[in-house]
Amino acid sequence: MNKTGYIYHPHYLRHDNEPHPENPGRLKAIEQALAKADWFDDVKRIDPRAATAQEVSENHDAGYVAQVEKYCQEGVRSLDSDTVICPDSYTAALLSAGAGISAVDAIMNNECRNVFCAVRPPGHHAEEKRGMGFCLFNNVAIAARYAINQWEMNRVFIFDWDVHHGNGTQNSFYKSSHVFYSSIHQYPFYPGTGSDDETGSGNGLGATLNFPLRAFCDDGVYLDIVENRIIPEIQRFKPDLIIISAGFDAHEDDPLAQMDVSSGCFGQMTRLLTQVANETCSGRLVSMLEGGYNHTALAESVLEHIQSLKE
Repeated sequence: MNKTGYIYHPHYLRHDNEPHPENPGRLKAIEQALAKADWFDDVKRIDPRAATAQEVSENHDAGYVAQVEKYCQEGVRSLDSDTVICPDSYTAALLSAGAGISAVDAIMNNECRNVFCAVRPPGHHAEEKRGMGFCLFNNVAIAARYAINQWEMNRVFIFDWDVHHGNGTQNSFYKSSHVFYSSIHQYPFYPGTGSDDETGSGNGLGATLNFPLRAFCDDGVYLDIVENRIIPEIQRFKPDLIIISAGFDAHEDDPLAQMDVSSGCFGQMTRLLTQVANETCSGRLVSMLEGGYNHTALAESVLEHIQSLKE
């Protein structure tokens, strides 16, 4: 089926940690924008299943996974100064990780061609043994491992355009030749990783490609890198699946960063990626929400993103 899938679950709103930049209002803004645009008939709505603790432990230390569950049950309020939790956060995190798994299944079962997952908490900062940067479990990494383990994919390409480098995702696959990780991000900036000399190691040498950018880069810089650097790498790698860590905090109006990317640029980058997905992997593409903290800019950018996925 050529339809674009859309994954959302109301329990994501119960990971309620306001006042905090990563709050339920982000997803409410996206849902309201999609409803106003009358797009719900144009996308296939998919209910995610929760990932199992075992599936999450394919990427994370089992002791850490159990610790997050215990902390949430006990009412602990944070994992660190940035990463807050509440009693409902563990279930929300399992459903966020499960969204990527459900997206892979939907694509491989020919229910849709590509999928956008409107999830929270986000994931790309989460390391094997700890959460950080608003992230509990690494949703994208868990989805990639599921695709490889359950669907016997040999190569997955992850492109991370969140304004912050995805340290957790990079570290998950730094020694792997099966997953190519590429990131375009503000640098120097949180979390301090993502220099261009970080290129992988062992079997994964050459399968990490970072584009650290100074502040205030605009659409032209981003589109040039995607078209002339990222797309050729995807064509060379010949993935079975492309996953986007879709953070929208490089937007010119985002309060947590200093980039000058427009809402339309996210649509243009998506169009380039869907085209190369059509060329290399039968259109198979999963996009998972990461950052984006100006609610208006986030909703506008997601609409541009989904419009390009639908084309």
